[in-house]
Amino acid sequence: MLSKKLQDAFNEQMKNEFFSAYLYMAMAGYFQSEDLPGFANWMRIQALEEMTHGEKFFNFTCETGGRTNLLPLDGPQNDFASPVAVFEAGLKHEKFVTASINNLMNMAVKDKDHASQIFLHWFVTEQIEEEANFSLILKKLQRVAGDGRGLLMLDQELGQRVFVPPGTGGAQA
Repeated sequence: MLSKKLQDAFNEQMKNEFFSAYLYMAMAGYFQSEDLPGFANWMRIQALEEMTHGEKFFNFTCETGGRTNLLPLDGPQNDFASPVAVFEAGLKHEKFVTASINNLMNMAVKDKDHASQIFLHWFVTEQIEEEANFSLILKKLQRVAGDGRGLLMLDQELGQRVFVPPGTGGAQA
């Protein structure tokens, strides 16, 4: 059973995950308005991933006898100066999420809550991937700065991304 403090923190993290989906949909809208459908696709897929992350916190909280509390979301940023600015904002946000997950793990360790530690381990690993993905795309965007052909090639590359629900691609769910 979750401690009250950890339950509240999980509810906050669930909000953070759902906000991430909201943010990435706003970014998808920006890319769509800039006629970059591949980038928009990548962000839509990212939003779907974040929704499943929020659902994982919802389900775990319920399964451990906790009480979920859906907290209000702030509106995300909708306008950006450039694709580089989008991925800079995305990387900054993922670093915030990583810090939040690490804080949850610290709380679970302090509570000696082994089930929560096992659950959170997946997220610790996932955040390494999340930051790496944003960082790599940001570096590619910086590399092709001012080259429309490079931007279009990257748009085509990102348009190939498909949603793979957690637990279906060989990774533990």
